[in-house]
Amino acid sequence: MSSVEFVQYALRERVAPPSLGSIKARIRYASRTLGWTANRTKDAWYADPRISISADELREIEKRTGLRYAQEELRTNDDLIAKAEALMVGHEADFYSAFIAALRSLARPHHRT
Repeated sequence: MSSVEFVQYALRERVAPPSLGSIKARIRYASRTLGWTANRTKDAWYADPRISISADELREIEKRTGLRYAQEELRTNDDLIAKAEALMVGHEADFYSAFIAALRSLARPHHRT
């Protein structure tokens, strides 16, 4: 998920949820809430591929919504793999090394942006 897609999801689902009314009203509300211009908010709302999200904007979205961008998922997956490796150290190393390789290959596609 790109940063623009992440911001689009956060705007649509957390900052200005559907319960606020029409899309126009939701974009206006999100713009006022975040302090962004109407055009900037509209571009992020529709995930315009020409925009890029700054680190400050991403932090503001994370702070307002409680969501965390992909780096958090990466750390979580790496922590889970490390814990699984720690459990598997010891006897029957041939079986466990194949199991760890399978676990890594399963988790790897899910934590890439």
